Amino acid sequence: MAVHQVVALVLPPQSTFELACAAEVFGMERPGLPGRYAFSVCAERPGPVATLAGYDMLVGAGLDALGTARTVVVPGWHQRARPAPPAVLDAVRQAHARGARIVAICSGAFLLAEAGLLDGRRATTHWRLAGELASRFPRVRVEPDTLYADLGDVATSAGTAAGIDLCLHLARADHGAAYAAHVARHMVMPPHREGGQLQYGPAERPAAHPPGSLAPLLDWAGERLHLPLTVEDLAARAGLAPRTLARRFADQVGLSPGRWVLQQRVAAARVLLEETDLPVETIATRVGLASAANLRRRFHTLVRTTPAAYRRSFGSR
Repeated sequence: MAVHQVVALVLPPQSTFELACAAEVFGMERPGLPGRYAFSVCAERPGPVATLAGYDMLVGAGLDALGTARTVVVPGWHQRARPAPPAVLDAVRQAHARGARIVAICSGAFLLAEAGLLDGRRATTHWRLAGELASRFPRVRVEPDTLYADLGDVATSAGTAAGIDLCLHLARADHGAAYAAHVARHMVMPPHREGGQLQYGPAERPAAHPPGSLAPLLDWAGERLHLPLTVEDLAARAGLAPRTLARRFADQVGLSPGRWVLQQRVAAARVLLEETDLPVETIATRVGLASAANLRRRFHTLVRTTPAAYRRSFGSR
């Protein structure tokens, strides 16, 4: 399998954490995991690049490095009030036109918007900046409550740590759920977070959300995916009325209880398709989807492919 070239385009003053999100997922060697990515960094002008952490980083490559990248990462852009350097915009546009995937973390979405790559398309950024992005670039369909938006050729993430969510999602799309889960375990991160980002913003109404975490219920349900799990079952376990449970799911998870259970079942099916030779019918039973036909239908709805095609792409056997 060819190594996937990932190049991060740093822009002064660079956020070290947002750059590290991409470097941790795409640039680190993991024991027991084959190297799938080659990670490097470039800048408009090679040499020292100021960071927000009070020190300079030394970057050896210029914009020519984008010419061979399969994925270009823009890990934030903190001079967004100023026009972007024309050479940077041209290099990003050329990389996109050549077929590279362009990825923005947090405020990096402003650079992609200025380059015209988000016109008429979905995008997200840090919840604090979403209004500014929508105001300055009205052709962009800003989604302020989204952790990340992946359009295939272009992807954007919410603030800071959501860059990790997006990078793990891209690794999962490139190399399968088991690969991304392995990377996430080494990072002591969940391979996939549910919900949106507005839960992290300031509350507009006091006491808008009911107290209590759903985490114990989610753990309990995750261990019983092979069994029937109705909203009533979940509500009974939580000691809540079904409608109260639905509201709490909306607040804390960003999904309905039924949608969350379905996503967990399909995620479990992905791992079994990758790591076992079990027939699709058996996998359907193990993850609580009852039949191969139901698994195929649900799988296609969420993953946009069939279980058989997914196994051919990501199966380890």
